[in-house]
Amino acid sequence: MVLHGLVAKAATTVVTGAVGVAAYELARKAVAKAPLHEASVAVTAWGLRGTRKAEDTAERARLKVADVVAEARERVGEEAPPPAIHDTSDGHSH
Repeated sequence: MVLHGLVAKAATTVVTGAVGVAAYELARKAVAKAPLHEASVAVTAWGLRGTRKAEDTAERARLKVADVVAEARERVGEEAPPPAIHDTSDGHSH
């Protein structure tokens, strides 16, 4: 009786192991055939497109807010400050 239970447990362990090995081999072959480099490039390109779209959207929102603020200042009689000009010199002559 004990031997029968031990054999049954061993058989299920062997079957589970065989199924695991088969699944591992299939996954290994699928990964080996997968165009990993092309997939990485595609995902990176999607990320860059998303980043550019987000930057474009943020810039449009910034400009709309600036227009609203400028119009509000005009209504209350304030003069809008001139746009900031960045000094591109590095502080010394060449």
